[in-house]
Amino acid sequence: MVLRTSPFPNGCVAGIHAVGWAFILPCFWFLDRLISVCKSTTLEQSQRVEQECYIQPLRVFFGSILFFILFLATAPLALLGFLLWAPLQACRRPFHYHREAPSSPEDEINRGFQHIGKASFGFATANLCLLPDSLARFNNLGHTQRRASAIGQCIVQGVCRPHIRIFVDSPSSCGTLSPSNSILPAANSVTYGATDSAERHDSISNSSGHVVIVPCDDTEEPLTETPPLNSNQNSNQQGQSGHRRAPRALFSQGLRIQGDVPWEVSSLFPSNVDILCLEEVFDKRAARKLTNLLKPVFGHILYDVGVYACYPPCRCSSFKFFNSGLFMASRFPVLEAQYRCFPNGRGEDALAAKGLLSAKVLIGEQKQNKVVGYFNCTHLHAPEGEGQIRCEQLDLVTKWIGDFQAANKQPDEDVVFDVLCGDFNFDNCSPDDSLEQNHCLFNEYRDPCRAGPGKEKPWVVGTLLEQPTLYEDYVNTPENLQRTLEIEELRRQFISPPVPAAGCPLVYPETGQPWIGRRIDYILYRESSISKHCQTDIEEVTFITQLAGLTDHIPVGLRLNVTMDSDPAEE
Repeated sequence: MVLRTSPFPNGCVAGIHAVGWAFILPCFWFLDRLISVCKSTTLEQSQRVEQECYIQPLRVFFGSILFFILFLATAPLALLGFLLWAPLQACRRPFHYHREAPSSPEDEINRGFQHIGKASFGFATANLCLLPDSLARFNNLGHTQRRASAIGQCIVQGVCRPHIRIFVDSPSSCGTLSPSNSILPAANSVTYGATDSAERHDSISNSSGHVVIVPCDDTEEPLTETPPLNSNQNSNQQGQSGHRRAPRALFSQGLRIQGDVPWEVSSLFPSNVDILCLEEVFDKRAARKLTNLLKPVFGHILYDVGVYACYPPCRCSSFKFFNSGLFMASRFPVLEAQYRCFPNGRGEDALAAKGLLSAKVLIGEQKQNKVVGYFNCTHLHAPEGEGQIRCEQLDLVTKWIGDFQAANKQPDEDVVFDVLCGDFNFDNCSPDDSLEQNHCLFNEYRDPCRAGPGKEKPWVVGTLLEQPTLYEDYVNTPENLQRTLEIEELRRQFISPPVPAAGCPLVYPETGQPWIGRRIDYILYRESSISKHCQTDIEEVTFITQLAGLTDHIPVGLRLNVTMDSDPAEE
């Protein structure tokens, strides 16, 4: 089954909806500018230090008057548009689906299982805070449209680079390095048009990755690159592709193995991400910009996810001003998709249609069976101290995922991954979040960063930045933020600290334990729901700093290796 692209049943309804929104947009934009002119970010305040002291008050005064007059002038037109727009939400499917036609059907499948019975899949999640500009400024982030363009360019730059794995060739086991930015040149241009992105994706996605052997001492030994087996190429293709010298900077960062999980703090998005989940993409124009930038790389995109106006329909008790903010981009075709809205939002969170987006994607074929995967993304209730609401939402997430998979399961399919990710708005170190930390969801889904309820693994870093410090030198570039996250004393200054339980003093960290901070962005995976003859291993967990200065969260990446037994009958 192929999803239709329009969220409306026919072109007439879609046209009326577009007219209604066109009437609303000017009034909405003037209101947005009215608030924005009165609210500055710390970056804008620092840039005005050398201005005359009277310039900003005059700008605020006259700007407020101008935008307020324009808001009042366009309000009657907005009311007319609302009368057209609101009733149509009852027949709107809760997402747009964009499908980019591939240059070849081979571009949309992973042939790893057909060739060697093994493939790897990359996932990433990021909260972008792409609210209307006026609201984003309360999180110390402005210029939503510019940030959306810059974020899209950064993601394309990261995921389109070659997949290179570096092993240190030394008897002392110096570890495994993955060069985030040490030996890879930056993209030729910071501007990504559709044609440039498409050409870059075609040239890179068809090339093999590289395994690089690096000597551990500081000699001038050559750095040897050999292409490993690529899932989209013949399993017999091997050989040497070139030589380089290893720069000294290479050894300052890279993939590390601690315990059972390889991990990295990287200044670039992982290469070859297959499915990307973004949260807080509330602004429709920002969502379309992201779609246009990402579509040459991710051919299947679900955006503008959620419901509007009265929900449930014909009930005015809960009016949704914003969608869910969820945004999913996939290299693989989306076979089925379902969105469900949380019914228990409270306070300002109830104004947004937060919920769960579930999708079933087609990976390829193996012995006449379809190979599919399930991907789920969510954004839970935000305010602190309301863990009971988040636990109720986690209950619904567990139930809705089970219902979706049961309804869409086919006998001729092999399921190779089941992933849940998003902004959960609770961490695994705050005493205030103990209720959520012990939820039964973590008995089904595995969290690679979690040692147990309330205890993180020692290599984990927090993912929620302190908003007042977003533009300080230590964290305002990908490289600076990367270095800061790797130094515990600096992390204390720029990562949000744990939240104490009500009435109890906070003792953190425990003696002998590192200071980690709040990690509220998760990527979980489940093995009990995949095919019995599949085995999953973690290839790497990545904390990504490429969006420094563009959002108040640190994106997270996960790559899974899936091995499929050649003869499942032997099980």
